[in-house]
Amino acid sequence: MAELITVEDPDDPRLTDYTGLTDVELRRRREPAEGLFIAEGEKVIRRAREAGYEMRSMLLSAKWIDTMRDVIDEIPAPVYAVSPELAERVTGYHVHRGALASMQRKPLPTAGELLRTARRVVIMESVNDHTNIGAIFRSAAALGMDAVLLSPDCADPLYRRSVKVSMGAVFSVPYARLETWPKGLESVREAGFTVLALTPDEKASSLDEAAPHRMDRVALMLGAEGDGLSTQALVAADEWVRIPMSHGVDSLNVGAAAAVAFYAVATGRPHP
Repeated sequence: MAELITVEDPDDPRLTDYTGLTDVELRRRREPAEGLFIAEGEKVIRRAREAGYEMRSMLLSAKWIDTMRDVIDEIPAPVYAVSPELAERVTGYHVHRGALASMQRKPLPTAGELLRTARRVVIMESVNDHTNIGAIFRSAAALGMDAVLLSPDCADPLYRRSVKVSMGAVFSVPYARLETWPKGLESVREAGFTVLALTPDEKASSLDEAAPHRMDRVALMLGAEGDGLSTQALVAADEWVRIPMSHGVDSLNVGAAAAVAFYAVATGRPHP
């Protein structure tokens, strides 16, 4: 059973895991280095635990103690009970869901380990918006993608915003970072995957023409919002594919485009 500790000092060193959560640059550097990430909200905390992540501590406002009582009773980690005002002073924002947990990261698998068993893979290049990362993971989980590979400069899927937007789906889809880019794509192709580059370019085949659902092993490559895939990534792909558009619309947000494309990869019906 966890120890329930009331804390009234925002500078209490026991709350260090939760300080400055709105400082994106600080947290991006600090969390991977210290091997932690922050889960926000009851559902996300529970999903992190179900996925096997070890809890370091939990930060709760008083009204959430009863809701999280079963978790409190099961974990050995300390639980800090604080007022909403103190939580805001520590974290830097109003904690709407009233429950935060500091979780211990797991070692990431290698790309090779994931590629051995996967058939439908997502590859992200330079996607640095945490909202888009979370949305893509949520769609990948919902639509049956087996794994996600990230270019070295992609944002952290376990950053608080990504986890929150994904509703914990980042815990459901295994992911790894490619060590080099775009050279790392060679290992994907060597594992038997056809690498498809998603682009609005008119030279690309439509998803229904490409019929990725009929391919044995498919890796669908997505680029960052606005810029899209780099020239190097496009050159490295086996085929360019696009989503058919109507009403003069030339592109979709990468999160929306990912969902449509994942559906096509899984079922062969690319139209939204």
